[in-house]
Amino acid sequence: MVGPRPVRVECSTCGSHHNYRPRAPGDKGEPTVRSRASGISSPRPARVSGAARAEQAKVSREQTWEKAIAGRGVSDFRRYNVAQTFQEGDLIRHAKFGDGVVTRVLDPRKVEVLFRDEPRTLAQGMIE
Repeated sequence: MVGPRPVRVECSTCGSHHNYRPRAPGDKGEPTVRSRASGISSPRPARVSGAARAEQAKVSREQTWEKAIAGRGVSDFRRYNVAQTFQEGDLIRHAKFGDGVVTRVLDPRKVEVLFRDEPRTLAQGMIE
């Protein structure tokens, strides 16, 4: 015993000694993280699954997209054409991907466009 807490125990079946485990074998319980400095256990933060993280990212992208096009009229969107050049903040209407907003100019020939579902890299300034 260390204070009121057991540290080592003896198995009543086989007589072996092992460290005390507060839960029965197979019982997962709430995982804890032990601080090495203080020796105090605290609940481990909940893990976020990959699917939940992907869903959060999707919602965040959609909110960013909606904020970028909020208050803009239908006439503010330019039909996408590879021959045109775009600046950050320009609104684009793509035949396949729908409405998007230019988030950054990567180089004179490429722009990153945020569409409702995901960002995409599109060509610009190409001679047809």
